[in-house]
Amino acid sequence: MSQSPQHKRQKMSNGRNFEDYEELNIIGTGAYGTVYRARDTVTGNIVALKKIRIALNENGVPMSTLREISLLKQLNASDHANIVKLFEVCQFLERDGQLMILLVFEHLEQDLSDLIERLPKSGMSPITIQRLSRELLTGVDFLHSHRIIHRDLKPQNLLVSAQGHLKIADFGLAKTYNSEMKLTSVVVTLWYRAPEVLLIQPYNSSVDLWSAACIIFEMFNRKALFPGTSEKNQLDRIFELTGRPTDQQWPKTISVAREHFPHRLPKRPRDFCPNLCEFSDDLLNQMLSYDINMRPSALVCLQHDYFTQEPL
Repeated sequence: MSQSPQHKRQKMSNGRNFEDYEELNIIGTGAYGTVYRARDTVTGNIVALKKIRIALNENGVPMSTLREISLLKQLNASDHANIVKLFEVCQFLERDGQLMILLVFEHLEQDLSDLIERLPKSGMSPITIQRLSRELLTGVDFLHSHRIIHRDLKPQNLLVSAQGHLKIADFGLAKTYNSEMKLTSVVVTLWYRAPEVLLIQPYNSSVDLWSAACIIFEMFNRKALFPGTSEKNQLDRIFELTGRPTDQQWPKTISVAREHFPHRLPKRPRDFCPNLCEFSDDLLNQMLSYDINMRPSALVCLQHDYFTQEPL
């Protein structure tokens, strides 16, 4: 990345420069920035760069950007084994008044989506699924204990190290919360989105447990549990498992009528994936409860019999 006179660059806290990182290729793009595989030209290490270009508003840097950086710094201080490591934050002002922020993360060669896609026909071993599920829920429990909801858990946002350990990444939609807060923004990729979010209802940290259950199921089945094609189709697929909500359960504040969905009786996750043992079936059945108050916390999930038994 060459020096450009139109950029007013700021050195990072340790004296590092933006030019210290050589972009190699794009890893992914999204609404919240582009991620590159890059080389740290000082150390020679491969890193992941997230570049976010944002327009300054009358108050300066938008709150959403400040929130992500603040969350990342807060998480980084704890150095948790199941949260991706942030190395540096760099920012510089461009001539057009836009701000470029560069986040430098540890680089992991694959995400969980890649891992699932490359599985042999025999699938992932039960002991690997159990270990990765434990690491996912351990990371989620850590986030929730710091009052952070990730809000976009999906296989693409779960990185897997060369040693086979899982780390949660991409906190672009993460949000801090308190017990009184009602979160209603539509977030989370469609296939992993909890029903209360689809129905535009207040939600809490249990949305991450719903997403985590969908991800754990996908490790067993090698394909998504609810691959919806629209929000209505997504809900209908969910009701195939949970059953259509009762009149009492159906939100009164939305225009979509309950009668728009066919009558369905509840099923078990095992009905959709015979590979599930009785323990994994029971855990996922609890995590995929339509009633958010019935979903266990990540900490309670980690104490489930599924994690104390030898994989079947």
